[in-house]
Amino acid sequence: QVQTVESGGGLVQPGGSLRISCTTSGFIFSDYWMYWVRQAPGKELEWVSWISQNGDETKYRESVKGRFVISRDNVKNTLYLQMNLLKPEDTALYYCLRDRRPRVRGGFDWTSRGQGTQVTVSS
Repeated sequence: QVQTVESGGGLVQPGGSLRISCTTSGFIFSDYWMYWVRQAPGKELEWVSWISQNGDETKYRESVKGRFVISRDNVKNTLYLQMNLLKPEDTALYYCLRDRRPRVRGGFDWTSRGQGTQVTVSS
């Protein structure tokens, strides 16, 4: 059974930093591209970042580029998102997702979504 458990969210002031994590089980983590997505209150879910199986390729949405860093540990089966220079508009529930297919970048496997971790940026 595929499971993802996000953690590390919290309340942070604008300009602050947080690192959120996603521990996974039930599949071969190193076989899959992984994604971070987020959903702000009253808004649609949006993609934040993705990372290739071995971490050599990454991509970010424009609004977080230069502030967020995605990484992974294929021994610990864990995905990370280091978030720096946080802004109020980064406030959202953050989820990690695996790709729907192994060894290629093919899109989200929505069934892999966990409960998310809340990030709130406010003074």
